[in-house]
Amino acid sequence: MAWVYLFLAGLFEIVWAVSLKNIDGLSKPLPIIVTIVGMAISFTFLSLALKNLPIGTAYAIWTGIGAVGVAIYGIIMLGESANLIRIICLLLIVSGIIGLKLSTK
Repeated sequence: MAWVYLFLAGLFEIVWAVSLKNIDGLSKPLPIIVTIVGMAISFTFLSLALKNLPIGTAYAIWTGIGAVGVAIYGIIMLGESANLIRIICLLLIVSGIIGLKLSTK
């Protein structure tokens, strides 16, 4: 179950990071609320995962899921660059996530 919690924590990290972009200097209440709630849920799931997973592994995977997810969001929704080097680097992060998962018992 720890891996499910960690995956959910990563997904909610994407939610709060994306909504953070829309806060606009703390002038928009809804994105502020989404950011705070997303953070709380993400941290809650991360703390549940940490009961059974090594902190270094869990933290690296959590941030990796968030980083890749936000980058993909930026490419698809915001028209950010999808050049070959960027895609390769994102795949390297995914490879690292998979490697960490496979190396943890």
